[in-house]
Amino acid sequence: MTRTTPPRPLDVEALFPGLAAHRGTTTRLHPRPGKPEASVSSVGGPMLWPADEPWPVCTEAHGRGRGRRPADIRRERQILATAWARATTPGPTDEERGLVEELRRPHRIPEASETDPLPLIGLVQLYRRDIPDLTGGPDDCDLLQVFWCPFDAHGPGRYDMLLDLRWRRSAEVGEVLALPPQPQVVGFDGYVPEPCVLHPEQVVTYPFAGLLPEELCARIDAWEQALEEEAEQSDDDDSADPVGYQYDLSIPPGWRAGGFASWHTTDPSPEDCPTCATPMKLLLTIDSSEWDGGSASWRPLEERDLVPHPSATPTKIRVVRDGELNIFECPADPEHPHCWNLQ
Repeated sequence: MTRTTPPRPLDVEALFPGLAAHRGTTTRLHPRPGKPEASVSSVGGPMLWPADEPWPVCTEAHGRGRGRRPADIRRERQILATAWARATTPGPTDEERGLVEELRRPHRIPEASETDPLPLIGLVQLYRRDIPDLTGGPDDCDLLQVFWCPFDAHGPGRYDMLLDLRWRRSAEVGEVLALPPQPQVVGFDGYVPEPCVLHPEQVVTYPFAGLLPEELCARIDAWEQALEEEAEQSDDDDSADPVGYQYDLSIPPGWRAGGFASWHTTDPSPEDCPTCATPMKLLLTIDSSEWDGGSASWRPLEERDLVPHPSATPTKIRVVRDGELNIFECPADPEHPHCWNLQ
């Protein structure tokens, strides 16, 4: 089933013709629960990983012997999804609440040391053939695979995440690893993705307002302020929230490849490549939700009238503060280190 972004509430280029020079595209991935295979793009699905190649691991020194078991996390999600989907008396029963409480108990691995190789979790793989805006990486590679460590315990502050990005030529993969190693426990359930198939859709996008030319940004700010003042003066309590550039007209929410990064929680701070100082380019956005109250206008047409209402969190991934993770790549040399930013 395809997913189609609704037309934007307003023609933003008609309002601000200067935006045409800054128009870009991004590919919304539209992950939805499914049973993907290693031969397709997916979130949380099996990776096309060679059987004779070591699985990526975390070797940084940090605690890894206490947490929740991935199987328990997925079982809890199944129980709660089934409970809330019941037509009569939706919600968990006393028995189900007791089981969920048991599944949420942390487990200990006494023998685990802080430097034991910890298998990373396969987060997402994207085939270039499926994703129009997956333009980074070496030209001869057609597959991007992203892994992460299931603990927030890295970097100087010991609170950062650890990412591992791999580009490969899929045609060169022979026998595929059937049973990848898994961490025995994880530090946070938001690191454990649910298997999702993708429904890629390329849409038009525009830069974050604060990165536009000063005069154009000022015009957009003035227009939004006028709309907000008009809404405040309205006596209609049921009137919809005013349309805004950030949440309705420029950058779509959800998982996407390419386009422009959103800077809605921090001041804009685009990264330069630490190796060659070339301005970095957005490669991939990993979002905690596909839409929320402020970005509901982006909800696909095919899901507008579904009952029960589809979840806005199909992957069950939760980036810090239920936000989004932007991963940047050096366009001059994809071998240079990637950078990332949390919003």
